[in-house]
Amino acid sequence: MENCIFCKIANKEIPSNLVYEDEYTVAFNDLSPQAPTHVLVIPKKHYASLNELDDEKLMSALLTAVKNVVTKLGITEYRTVINTGESAGQTVFHLHIHILSGRPLKWPPG
Repeated sequence: MENCIFCKIANKEIPSNLVYEDEYTVAFNDLSPQAPTHVLVIPKKHYASLNELDDEKLMSALLTAVKNVVTKLGITEYRTVINTGESAGQTVFHLHIHILSGRPLKWPPG
């Protein structure tokens, strides 16, 4: 997608310190972290949200990337979040998984 900031990061049009990269995904630190560790895992191919994703191989690759990121960072306790749609808190319309760690994460939030 032409103006998608995450596509530009995935395509290396915008410099970013990637935490992880494989054939299907990239991971990088969130610019507005909500926890001491806040990494985003995104597919390299554009999908606006989880509702559009119909590729089971990519679904698996995204979760594998999460596992690889937390292993690389030495994290054993973390929260993953996928916001789908504006009313659910999605602000960038490129599918992404948040990995949050480094502080107590209570539910419900607040």
